[in-house]
Amino acid sequence: MYLDKVTIICKAGKGGDGMVSFHREKFVPKGGPDGGDGGRGGSVYVEADESQNTLINYAYTKRFIAEDGANGDTNNCTGKDGADIVLKVPRGTLVRDAETGAIIADAYHAGERILILKGGQGGRGNARFASATRRSPNFSELGEETTERRILLELKTIADVGLVGFPNAGKSTLLSVISAAKPKIAEYPFTTLTPNLGVVRHYDDSFVVADIPGLIEGAADGMGLGHDFLRHIERVRLIVHLIDISGQEGRNPWEDYSVIRKELKKYSRKLAALPEIVVANKCDLLTDRENLKALRKRCRKKVFEISAATTQGVKNLMDYIAAELAKLPPAAPEVFEPFSYETPDPNDYTVTIEKGGKYRVAGPMIENFARKVVVNDNESFRWFQKVLRDKGVIAALKKKGIQNGDTICIKDKEFEFSE
Repeated sequence: MYLDKVTIICKAGKGGDGMVSFHREKFVPKGGPDGGDGGRGGSVYVEADESQNTLINYAYTKRFIAEDGANGDTNNCTGKDGADIVLKVPRGTLVRDAETGAIIADAYHAGERILILKGGQGGRGNARFASATRRSPNFSELGEETTERRILLELKTIADVGLVGFPNAGKSTLLSVISAAKPKIAEYPFTTLTPNLGVVRHYDDSFVVADIPGLIEGAADGMGLGHDFLRHIERVRLIVHLIDISGQEGRNPWEDYSVIRKELKKYSRKLAALPEIVVANKCDLLTDRENLKALRKRCRKKVFEISAATTQGVKNLMDYIAAELAKLPPAAPEVFEPFSYETPDPNDYTVTIEKGGKYRVAGPMIENFARKVVVNDNESFRWFQKVLRDKGVIAALKKKGIQNGDTICIKDKEFEFSE
């Protein structure tokens, strides 16, 4: 089964909670706080794997969740970090945010490992909150929560040359002749249902050729198989446009050429602008040369005459392709503005007035500090009040008109304001 596009759900591991603990040992009075920090949550990575050529590994398993960090322990012991998850994908796989379609990463280089989702930070243990004035803090910090994300994996084949043309133009036959690839070859249209890759050895050099399933008119709009597989020639450096010159399918060679050029341009102007070699195939079946003359006249490009079935003219074509590739710049990863999931400003907060006159304080700063507070611990709560004053939250509440006795809402907790 060939799969080149799939949506999965990924989640980095939550950070472990900090520990509240006090040193207890015989003959060691007032040992003090010794709660350790929580471990970091596992992260999610993708890695380009040359041994894979399809996303079939993600056809049935759709959820990938990294391990949570372990909670802190006594004796200032930090919790164990959560195990990372590495998603191995074929070279050329684009990793996108499924909601926006924005590109997160391009797994282009073999063995390259790219961070997709970062694990949550572990919470600090109570030993971290000890100070000259706070000798015995009875509170710790919760680990950072993480969010599930929908990730789209989209494979774009990496090849030097892309073979394009109508169904039964002879692309698969040519690939089987010039490389060790064994694509399915038959006399009916759409024999090739998936892109096939072949490595062509040319003297001391080599290049990769991709056979793209037959295009038809309307391919860029989803007709036939072209819409699904046009993306596989977006990375090639050179297009070899194969045309059935024999006319045995009842089609006009020039019209075939025009239709495919139109579809390439409609799908992507960048794709249509790639260097192109026009190849007239099945020359061994020609009864007259009128089709060939008409194609040359209207195409205004060099047209190679070959027969993939008999290998006539194939060597000259390969020599020319190798020479053209030598002139072209090497293949490179996709150029894009990397997308990353927003990291909220840790100092940002808002104060709003809700129905009933309640004051709601929200935002990343409050979310961050609220997870460090043990509400029923006086020392912890006094520390939280001090942070609110220092960060300007109390001043912002006063500016909104809060009075003694009014209610402040922070997350799912409610407090009475009193100065």
